[in-house]
Amino acid sequence: MRIGELARRTGVTTRALRYYEEQNLLTAERSGSGQRHYAEDAVDRIHLIRQLYAAGLSSKTIAELTPCVIDGQATPELLQRLAAERDHLDRNIANLARTRDRLDSVINGASSHMHTGTPCPRDTTA
Repeated sequence: MRIGELARRTGVTTRALRYYEEQNLLTAERSGSGQRHYAEDAVDRIHLIRQLYAAGLSSKTIAELTPCVIDGQATPELLQRLAAERDHLDRNIANLARTRDRLDSVINGASSHMHTGTPCPRDTTA
């Protein structure tokens, strides 16, 4: 498929697809006139790349990890790296959950004080 179709099917801009190629995250065959043509599996690869970006991984890290995820090529070092990235995500998730819980507490306090007309107490735990 051509770059415009891949962009439509994945919801990614053509500029992003060219960037993924520059970062060695995606490959395309070139026609005689230089047009990019992608295999059908590029759609799944783009979705994976987007998920990894959304998880906070850099393009360099994604490029290092995708051979295992895409092609099944694994080494002990790569498995350690994948586990380290998962642990990093777990820590981020825990931090976000604590932040959400604290925000819930602020919302609840502000809501109850709004109904009573009393000022919100200052947060001294920060």
